[in-house]
Amino acid sequence: MLHTTIAAIRPLDEPAMVAAGELHGRLTKPAGSLGVLEELSVRLAGLARACPPPLPEPAAVAIFAGDHGVHAQGVTPWPQEVTAQMIGNFLAGGAVVNAFARQAGASVTVVDVGVATPLPPAVPAQADGPPARADGGPGGGTGGPGGARAPRLVAANVRPGTRDLAVTAALTRDEALAAVETGIRIARELIDAGAGILLTGDMGIGNTTPAAALVAAFTGVDPAEATGRGTGVDDPTYARKIGVVRAALARHAPDPADPLGVLAAVGGLEHAALAGLILGAAARRVPVLLDGVIAVSAALAAVAFAPDAVGALVAGHRSAEPGATVGLRHLGLDPLIDLGLRLGEGTGALLALPVVTGAVRVLHEVATFDSAGVAEK
Repeated sequence: MLHTTIAAIRPLDEPAMVAAGELHGRLTKPAGSLGVLEELSVRLAGLARACPPPLPEPAAVAIFAGDHGVHAQGVTPWPQEVTAQMIGNFLAGGAVVNAFARQAGASVTVVDVGVATPLPPAVPAQADGPPARADGGPGGGTGGPGGARAPRLVAANVRPGTRDLAVTAALTRDEALAAVETGIRIARELIDAGAGILLTGDMGIGNTTPAAALVAAFTGVDPAEATGRGTGVDDPTYARKIGVVRAALARHAPDPADPLGVLAAVGGLEHAALAGLILGAAARRVPVLLDGVIAVSAALAAVAFAPDAVGALVAGHRSAEPGATVGLRHLGLDPLIDLGLRLGEGTGALLALPVVTGAVRVLHEVATFDSAGVAEK
């Protein structure tokens, strides 16, 4: 599945991009007056091979959840059980991501790709039903304000958490591949159900440590530049976290030309699955709106697999985690908003979603100078 998906990923379509640029020049506004929105809409035209590109709707958030053996190194004060508990909160609709998804009318799919502790009793062990339809029909429902569908759980646990990357490889290559292909499958399911844009979400106590290791491995920066405070750890914990990342990279010496090997050595199951989600969407020429540092680290892996996958990526926001800025710079992506967020879950991507939709809507709905009878300069 991975190889056929990579083979389907192609560069942005130049004629569609030229057409979108020319259309912007005919619309009733000064040339370039919409700044980044113009560049974004041109890129999305190139991705879709159409001018104007389809509106990026409906939106689907995919939250991949996993646990991490490196938790044993004391890189976070939060207990590992919180990962499973937050899945229960997502499915009950009580998390920040749920509030923002209801506001945006986006569906929420939660994927247990590697949770180590049992899910709360109220959460069914197997809830892998069909994705919600774009019209809210069978398989979806309208479980929330504004007609948002009820969150859905997909049981796709590859293993109960990774191994401790400070001691050994976090995953085998087969386990990393299984997680990547889970992400590809989820992308296909959501797109087949009608999603016009995918938003990345994540949940995993301790997951900013492997994210920092991935960012440093793929970009070559010093681990201190890629490592942040995650949930807000104190100075001693932060120093220990940097040391763990540095030692893991020295131990495993991951090769950025071998992205599957990098994910296996120092990644997480949710990072690998997010890389697969990006590849699956890029192969179908559907945009992916990135959230924070976990998504950015996964995007680095996806682009290492298939450089043209970067054409499907939109940076939703600039996370307060320094590794996100490092990774976005390496990818050549500028974030749409900067609010100092560091929550994850998909929250920053959801807040940026109206910006993406607005960029495309301009090409669909704004009159040209000729059609509006407005004189040009």
